[in-house]
Amino acid sequence: MQLDKLFTPLTVGATTLPNRVLMAPLTRLRSREPGDVPVPLMAEYYAQRAGAGLIIAEATQISPQGKGYAGAPGIYSEEQVRAWQTITDAVHAKGGRIALQLWHVGRVSHTSLQPDGEAPVAPSAIAANTNATLRADDGSPVRVPASTPRALETAELADLIEDYRRATDNARRAGFDYVEIHAAHGYLLHQFLASDSNRRTDQYGGDIENRARLALEVVDAVVGEWDADHVGIRISPIGVFNGLSEVGAEDDAFYLVEQLARRKLAFLHVSEPDWAGGPAYTDAFRQGLRARYPGVIVAAGGYTAEKAETLIAAGLIDAAAFGRPYIANPDLAERFAAGAELNAPRPEFFYTTGAEGYTDYPTMAA
Repeated sequence: MQLDKLFTPLTVGATTLPNRVLMAPLTRLRSREPGDVPVPLMAEYYAQRAGAGLIIAEATQISPQGKGYAGAPGIYSEEQVRAWQTITDAVHAKGGRIALQLWHVGRVSHTSLQPDGEAPVAPSAIAANTNATLRADDGSPVRVPASTPRALETAELADLIEDYRRATDNARRAGFDYVEIHAAHGYLLHQFLASDSNRRTDQYGGDIENRARLALEVVDAVVGEWDADHVGIRISPIGVFNGLSEVGAEDDAFYLVEQLARRKLAFLHVSEPDWAGGPAYTDAFRQGLRARYPGVIVAAGGYTAEKAETLIAAGLIDAAAFGRPYIANPDLAERFAAGAELNAPRPEFFYTTGAEGYTDYPTMAA
């Protein structure tokens, strides 16, 4: 199949991307602890993938409370900002563009990762029925059951929103081209959106208008700190992940997308459920998303170049983000363009630290 659409430019907010092959955010757990500081290897890793139309860097916690994975980076300290600056400089030197994904895991955490050993926070005190990631004595990752969270008080939410605003300022100062708000995959903002995890009785719980309130207030704060042309958001409608199931919740998804469309963000990034074993999207659902969101839609999931080309040509998406293929193929966009064979991902290297793709692990796809 000719990949004509994948290799046409795309205007995304403030920037025109040279192609529509994006790199999805992939949790790598390489940062230095304590401090959650990015390391020099990450500059090499991302610069190798600068041929992507846009790199969306790994999920990055907005505060110490937002941490649920040992080794994940932060964007709340000056040391972290300086370390990220070396990474964005390396990507820009190769002609690339890079966004930072702003992350708070909420209840998908463990007391040992939280400040002062406190309980993780969530919309409601309901256990996640999933795992957080710690480090063993030898530094290898260990998956352990997430701790039971406590419910955030209404009065605490203003400080939480301020953490997102401050992280946005830090990301801009670190040289990122965009920020992407992580509201997917069962993490904090998704926990507020989902009725499974949100049993609140204040203005942030109940119907979808209330459950979506925090995510939209975060979007407004982030846009207010930068502007809509530099802000995207990732959502995972009707998916199953990290103890949440929203299969059948199409109307909730459509409400959220309609509200996001009003804010004219740089892009809407939709993580489809099939990558994690969930049901594939129907044509009707894709058409419903497009009808409600006229702006740039980036899709991710079990994508091939051919699937991306077909859906872009149909007008249902504007770009595709690739995860596992980008681990094994740092030059993925170039390989697609040349019709070259791809390296297969190698799960046996899940948490090794090499920067080269074919000797690296696929991803945790957070």
